[in-house]
Amino acid sequence: MLAVRSEAPTRPRRRPSRVAPALALAAVLVLITGQVADAHVRVHADSTEAGSFSQLTFRVPNESGTSGTVTVEVTLPQDTPLLYVSNKPLPGWTASVTEQPLPAPVTVEGTTLTKAPRTVTWQAQPGTRIDPGQYQDFDISVGPLPAAGSVPLPAVQTYSDGTVVHWDQPTPAGGAEPEHPAPALIVTAAGGTAGATDPVARVLAGAALLVAVVGALLAVTGRRRTRMTSS
Repeated sequence: MLAVRSEAPTRPRRRPSRVAPALALAAVLVLITGQVADAHVRVHADSTEAGSFSQLTFRVPNESGTSGTVTVEVTLPQDTPLLYVSNKPLPGWTASVTEQPLPAPVTVEGTTLTKAPRTVTWQAQPGTRIDPGQYQDFDISVGPLPAAGSVPLPAVQTYSDGTVVHWDQPTPAGGAEPEHPAPALIVTAAGGTAGATDPVARVLAGAALLVAVVGALLAVTGRRRTRMTSS
């Protein structure tokens, strides 16, 4: 009798998938944009409409490799003073709001102010700090917001080794961001749409979204090619 040798059917070769590298690239870009967005002290608002009350969130990253952040101070405007400012309790931190006289009286919502909240300070309690590689959000409630425009909110960050970083440099319109840019609240006209207040954060968020969409489209295309090859 002749022996019959059975051979396994030859499987078509699968083309190298381009999906994994594309998704890896997308992940790297999202990670990079996230790191850039958190590289400086930023401010975000849940409402940016003029005349509204808003929660302002100051995101403070630790940029030191050896020391922790123990004090954060934010300076509020005097030319467009805020009528009401209150802080949100944060475990491990003591918050205080300090008023100062205004250079000249200012009328806000029918109230004439001769002094207004000037600084908000968060002081770490013993055993608390923002460690290297970490960040912390600090929240205040303010209002009413002034007329549409950019409101600089300079910040001072103090480390446990005594290093003090002043985030107070203005960012020129259309120019490069300075080394230590001041957080800025972009107030929109009444009736406008509220959104992210930091222009850099908006751009980076859009870039991350674009990368995610491209990655998803490449994944769908790769799956279709795989099905066609195996059929």
